[in-house]
Amino acid sequence: MSSCIYPPYDLLEIFEGHNIARKKLRNELNLFMAGEKDLTKYREAGINWWDYCGQILINSYPTYFEKLPALIEQINREKRNSKNYVLFLGSTGAETNQAPCLSLIQFQLEDGELVLSAYQRSSDANLGLPADIYHLYLISRQIEAPLKSITLNLGNVHIYENNIERTRELLAGNETVRFDLNV
Repeated sequence: MSSCIYPPYDLLEIFEGHNIARKKLRNELNLFMAGEKDLTKYREAGINWWDYCGQILINSYPTYFEKLPALIEQINREKRNSKNYVLFLGSTGAETNQAPCLSLIQFQLEDGELVLSAYQRSSDANLGLPADIYHLYLISRQIEAPLKSITLNLGNVHIYENNIERTRELLAGNETVRFDLNV
């Protein structure tokens, strides 16, 4: 398992220095938090990457993230330095072929600053990881406290063999690369 710690300056450099689908990822997180499971709503927001696995996976993410708005409201209301606030993305009975890759998000206030920690059981380094880091950043911005850091613990980080050459192209600066999705 590896761990990455991102202070706010590094996060800003990552998100502003690279062409990522910020608006689509923001819309996706909002749909997740609203508990939206209808793929049509995602397509209407310009998000079509769920089409490849459709209802197999989309049922799980909104089921987990729809708990987030109430937790954020509680954190902003209480603002307790000594308390760990946790969103556990565990079993919900949603029909899916696997658990979500992001498994746990912990919020802690240290001297009035937010320390966000997360555990991710599995991560496509070239595809899902950038989106997951940005989602964590967007979530942190909803907490009424300055961000101190985001720590992401990764259980399994990989690039699928059929995407190795495209990953090399992306690293060489080709931001139009499309990856084959593996489910």
